[in-house]
Amino acid sequence: MIEIHHEQVDKIPLLHIVKATKRQESLPLVIFIHGFTSAKEHNLHYAYLLAEKGFRVLLPEANLHGERNHGLALNEMTYQFWDIVIQTIAELAQIKDEYIAKGLVDRDRIGLVGTSMGGIVTFGALTQYPWIKVAVSLMGCPAYEQFARLQISQLKNTGVNIPFSDEKLEEMYAHLKKYDLTQQKEAVANRPILFWHGKKDPIVPFQPTYEFYEEIKDQNPAHIRFIVDEQADHKVSREAFLQTIDWFDQHL
Repeated sequence: MIEIHHEQVDKIPLLHIVKATKRQESLPLVIFIHGFTSAKEHNLHYAYLLAEKGFRVLLPEANLHGERNHGLALNEMTYQFWDIVIQTIAELAQIKDEYIAKGLVDRDRIGLVGTSMGGIVTFGALTQYPWIKVAVSLMGCPAYEQFARLQISQLKNTGVNIPFSDEKLEEMYAHLKKYDLTQQKEAVANRPILFWHGKKDPIVPFQPTYEFYEEIKDQNPAHIRFIVDEQADHKVSREAFLQTIDWFDQHL
């Protein structure tokens, strides 16, 4: 039987999914980060199959989402997108440390996966945490600075009044470089990484992610894979869902 526990680390709500018979064991851990405007409960189907494979799975709630929603309008949340991403990266360490301290996690077998914003978080986290052994990004983008500049450009082109000065925006771009995996390719190291992205994605651009893959794929061809969906837009396919489970089963 698979159990779902609603828990909290500091002030971070999360769902903890595990096989009942393995509840108290030290297990390999997979942390799953949801997308922008989504919530932790939306990825329980991933957690269920991963738990069936013997993983402990944690689904944390990103700030301003789900239980942590402060009632902000979408445009207000949009302006805080990168703050949410960076805060989520920081919170990963808190979550990991809590469950290791409880003796519930094999510290040498920790994986990270996310969809959209969660995939972006996954890429950024690889620049910060060598303890992430395996990663999957579904519709994410590793090019933080490039993507942030594109977002602002698109907003300006639609006539939106950006509530930040050009100087503040440049400060933000400079800060994002710390988490930009395309500018820290050495952080990939020998970690198995699975990419999935739809070619017709109108939200998170396909091309920067694929170009990054092309640059790193020869580092370790057996452990770096990109699944291109020629028809998909900004929605994860069932194939991607099943390949995600298999990737962790094989490599973690």
